[in-house]
Amino acid sequence: MTVGVVGLGLIGGSMARAYKAAGHTVLGADKDTATIGYALLSEIADKELTSENLKECELLFIALYPEAAEKYLDENAKFIDPACIVIDLCGTKRRICEKGFSKAQEFGFTFVGGHPMAGTQFSGIKYSRKDLFRGAPMVIVPPKFDDILLLDKIKQLLSPASFGSISVTTAEKHDEMIAFTSQLAHVVSNAYIKSETAKSHGGFSAGSYKDMTRVAWLNEKMWTELFSENSDFLIKELDNIIFSLTEYKTALENNDNETLCSLLRDGRIMKEKIDGNSVKKA
Repeated sequence: MTVGVVGLGLIGGSMARAYKAAGHTVLGADKDTATIGYALLSEIADKELTSENLKECELLFIALYPEAAEKYLDENAKFIDPACIVIDLCGTKRRICEKGFSKAQEFGFTFVGGHPMAGTQFSGIKYSRKDLFRGAPMVIVPPKFDDILLLDKIKQLLSPASFGSISVTTAEKHDEMIAFTSQLAHVVSNAYIKSETAKSHGGFSAGSYKDMTRVAWLNEKMWTELFSENSDFLIKELDNIIFSLTEYKTALENNDNETLCSLLRDGRIMKEKIDGNSVKKA
């Protein structure tokens, strides 16, 4: 199978490595010529992907920022073979799926929204790994939910990435959920590390600090675009957490230990319910 990967950063580079390791022919494209050179020299890709050889691709991944992904489809959809399955790997789904489904209908190929739930705090092809997606969840947004043959084909096409699970949803639901599970966590982590106390935390921090700050180390240009595109859902989640934090702050200001204990207990019970933990704690 010939697989095209547009955007050879951490995600696209890892996808290219996975399919190359599985024995497929990989064509890669990136706006950075140094990245293309590295991909070819390191045998992450077999050849550079161009508008001329785009029709060779049976599977095409678009691993770009949302706006760039839309632009790529605007400029290159006419070169994609009608038999090709196109899967974007953007962190938000509403705009890219609207564009992708429209272009697919116009030019005859099949577009599927995709979001691999894996990554690291680092970016760039040099940090990509062939096993980055092993065991990770993959979320897809198909054009039709009742097309069982298409869903089965997508699962087969994604097998070289070794995802642990594949979930099917709508673009709207994806963006609503991702605002909570990913985007809010990045905002909170990034804000948390700005405390003056962070400068002298050495010797006083352990697992909780590392867990809380891991994703503060982010690609600000990419996340700015993702946050802005999903601002309606992200603002809703920020309002929720600001309200909750204010409750804790008010209890502390009032020396109200009873309320503080109740708030902490509510959070602990919620965590147990969400994780399916039935163990009763004293």
